[in-house]
Amino acid sequence: MTIIDISQPLTNSIAVWPGDTPFSYEVAVTKEESGSVNIGKVTMSTHTGTHIDSPFHFDNKGKKIKDLDLSIYVGPALVIDVSNYHCIGAEELQTYNLDNFTRILLKTHTTNRADIFPTSIPYLHPNIGPFLQQREGIQLIGVDVPSVDPLDSKELEAHHALFENGVHILENIVLKDVEPGGYELIALPLSIQEADGSPVRAILRSL
Repeated sequence: MTIIDISQPLTNSIAVWPGDTPFSYEVAVTKEESGSVNIGKVTMSTHTGTHIDSPFHFDNKGKKIKDLDLSIYVGPALVIDVSNYHCIGAEELQTYNLDNFTRILLKTHTTNRADIFPTSIPYLHPNIGPFLQQREGIQLIGVDVPSVDPLDSKELEAHHALFENGVHILENIVLKDVEPGGYELIALPLSIQEADGSPVRAILRSL
């Protein structure tokens, strides 16, 4: 069984949203200081690198990490190549056979460099939410960019449209070397109980 890591590596050079908390890892206590072990310290935003959004991220009344069903983030996933599009919505996705998959991962034309935050990205049209809801059982969409909305969006229309139609969001996955097709996705959030999102170690396994 082949395992493909589709996570951005968390390093001190990883790019974050402008104005967000920079990622930092340091050895806060050395083995020499403690007498037995090295102890690391991490500072980061919950939306650093490959991560999931909970509805609380953009809705004060929305579910937090503690409220999410973990089964959403484990199971069959279809990787589809949408690299010809800058905006992906119902019209673009209706040409693909999405049957038998409850998770859809979109491979765009982005290079997804972990050390450079993009200035523009392919994004999702809000009509994608109702479209996926009609596909019977699609519960997660993953993108290889930092957001499902344009980077300058304040309304976050795609975020709202997806969650209103029961579709959860996985962002900043790395699909550059992944062939389109079916896989098993595992992208579990950390149990940060009150959080609006969480970094994940996302992997694909061949079916």
